[in-house]
Amino acid sequence: MTINVIKPGLATTVQDAGREGYYHLGIPPSGALDPYSMQMANLLVGNAADDAVLEMTLLGPELHFSSDALIAVCGAAMTPIVDNQPAAAHSALYIRAGQHLRFAPARQGSRGYLAIAGGLDVPRILGSRSTYTLGALGGFQGRRLAAGDVLNVQPVNADRFRREGNTVPEVLLPVLEKSVTLRLVPGLYIHRLTDAAVDTFFADDWYVSTEADRTGYRLKGGQPLAFNPRTPPFGAGSDPSNIVDACYPIGSVQVPGGLEPIVLLRDAVSGGGYMTLGTVISPDLAILGQLQPNQHVRFMPVTLEEALVARRQSQQRLAQLANVLR
Repeated sequence: MTINVIKPGLATTVQDAGREGYYHLGIPPSGALDPYSMQMANLLVGNAADDAVLEMTLLGPELHFSSDALIAVCGAAMTPIVDNQPAAAHSALYIRAGQHLRFAPARQGSRGYLAIAGGLDVPRILGSRSTYTLGALGGFQGRRLAAGDVLNVQPVNADRFRREGNTVPEVLLPVLEKSVTLRLVPGLYIHRLTDAAVDTFFADDWYVSTEADRTGYRLKGGQPLAFNPRTPPFGAGSDPSNIVDACYPIGSVQVPGGLEPIVLLRDAVSGGGYMTLGTVISPDLAILGQLQPNQHVRFMPVTLEEALVARRQSQQRLAQLANVLR
């Protein structure tokens, strides 16, 4: 089975759960920015939760199907349109050979996930089919989709089509907000900020800038943050936010020059010379990855123990979803 790309959409890539274990070599994990929605789409069509899907940003692609297919669209509110007829999201849909699929622009949320029964058939690179565009690694030829591309889908048996009409219960649907509070574990370098600047960071209202992609989200609108005076150590730059190089966890927050925080995401570099004041907890990174430009963000400090509780709750919700859709 093949899918022909008529229009690629704004930024459409192949993603799965990501390639863990290579960050020390400078290769980020990549993978879906909203893993919950990705796994939901896969489970609806009977795939493994971590099979490869299309991640679509704000404006989805237009696709032509050469064969019958079972699909699901989850995540951002991007209504699927089959042969000019709106269809249901968060449900398993039967697409017939020769039909066209396109999407309405995202009304809310930024990233939608299209799963096809069988999963997209692109090579595994370092254990993952995810696309890392900055390194031209994985996915479809290491890049975003383009018009004229032809995607292969792994075969499935006819029994899989019996899942048509499967729907996610409302209580388990993704929550898409226009204003969010992100939980953050303060980090090793937060001492570089003055106490007043730390209070300001957590009290201020921040807004997503137009510089928001898979590498990171830059935020704007808050007050400049002041740094404690120091003599720069050997190997650090002259900017007060510079340090001797350190590792960057996924979700870590830089504030270059104390001006605009940048939350690093799944395609970010693994380290560098900017201090990071803390790390957004993993369940909240999916929330951030669904925000559109100019939407509102605040930060709330949490302990590591509270972060682990939140991660457990997120895992339990996913397990509940898997039980419902099995």
